[in-house]
Amino acid sequence: MRRDLAFCYRLYRPVESSGECLFLLHGSGVDETTLVALARQIAPRAVLVAVRGRIAQEDGFRWFARITPTRFEQQSIRTEADAFAGFISEAAKRHGLDLSRTIFLGYSNGANLVSSVMLLHPGLIERAALLRPMPVLDEVPPADLSKAHVLIIAGAADITYAPFAPALIAALEAHGPEIEARTIASGHEIGDQDAEIVRQWLADPAIAIAQAN
Repeated sequence: MRRDLAFCYRLYRPVESSGECLFLLHGSGVDETTLVALARQIAPRAVLVAVRGRIAQEDGFRWFARITPTRFEQQSIRTEADAFAGFISEAAKRHGLDLSRTIFLGYSNGANLVSSVMLLHPGLIERAALLRPMPVLDEVPPADLSKAHVLIIAGAADITYAPFAPALIAALEAHGPEIEARTIASGHEIGDQDAEIVRQWLADPAIAIAQAN
């Protein structure tokens, strides 16, 4: 566990790294280790930056404070999004990471922080895979996301959060990114099907071109 930056994190660097990097943002009530196995399925030779949210929740952590399961403290979102934006730049500098070859993989609450960083700090995150997300910002500032590529995967049986996925898609589309949205036969849990969809998405020539720039 590294504690040298604003967020606690673990860095996994394969012996034969491809040069790609995945930042991993976990869901509520767990920790930074929970997406590592999924990320290795997606990109086994990528450097992994597994980050821990700073808000304590029960026996785990989350990324910003909540009021109800679907309403969130707006100042907390903005404070943590600002801090995470700084963390991205500092982690890249410290560990020699190429942000042009980086994808941000977020699940649930972690996915919601990724989308918030994209909207509050446009241009910093250009490729994001959001698993079981929803929109959380009450007010969205102007943002140019025309260079961004976003994958959104909802679960058809995720009765609490899947109904919000179209609103997130609309909120992001208004700012110009390329979005691929999928709904799979799943609840809020994630697994092999998500990993396969993310792998296929990363193999798309448009994503590969963005990766090389």
